[in-house]
Amino acid sequence: MYAVIITGGKQYSVQVGDSIYVEKLGAEADREVTFDQVLAVGEEGAAKFGAPTVDGATVTGKVIKNGKGKKLNILTYRPKKGSMVRKGHRQPYTKVEITATNG
Repeated sequence: MYAVIITGGKQYSVQVGDSIYVEKLGAEADREVTFDQVLAVGEEGAAKFGAPTVDGATVTGKVIKNGKGKKLNILTYRPKKGSMVRKGHRQPYTKVEITATNG
């Protein structure tokens, strides 16, 4: 059984056993997380689509870890002005393992 969920402004297609990296959630490691915004639920030959979400459908997962991604170097340069600014950014994420799909 698969499901399409929304979290962090992005859509993810998940199945039981999948590990996904999502935008940082307010949960610590080894906690259960429930995703209520489920756009579609389906299996072989049958699927339910919501308008916009499927009523009563949930996806639960276990938080594996919280962390930060690779560093991005941002360089802002203004030609002929002698001005350059160098910044770095590491996007926080949460790794979630999907444990159950209900709906």
